[in-house]
Amino acid sequence: MRIGELAARAGTTTRTLRYYESRGLLPARRDAQGHRTYDEGDLRLLAQIRTLRDFGFDLEETRPFVECLRAGHPEGDSCPASLVVYRHKLAELDALIGQLGVVRETVAGQLARAERARDELAAEALVPGGPEPRCELGGRQG
Repeated sequence: MRIGELAARAGTTTRTLRYYESRGLLPARRDAQGHRTYDEGDLRLLAQIRTLRDFGFDLEETRPFVECLRAGHPEGDSCPASLVVYRHKLAELDALIGQLGVVRETVAGQLARAERARDELAAEALVPGGPEPRCELGGRQG
């Protein structure tokens, strides 16, 4: 198949395919007229790349999976190099989850502080002569 058909079947653009070719992820086969030609195996490589990219893998991290498929393995993650990338990505995700946990706790603390401050202002407003509550944008609280 030609590049346009492959792009359509893979749900990508011809520009992306040319880029993958320049990065060595897609083969650079040409017919007698100089047109790029692809087969079902190339479509499979693209599906592997897209799946990994959808999961947050960068393009270079897809290389071991592509090479594994090219070597004839039934799955792109059945080779040792692919497993190394999986392990690295899991460690990266665990670190991000840890960082998000810290951010979440900070935001939860800020919310609790803001709610206490709001409640204190509301309580003071109930006292005769207390301040009238206002929101940060200058409007009255309802």
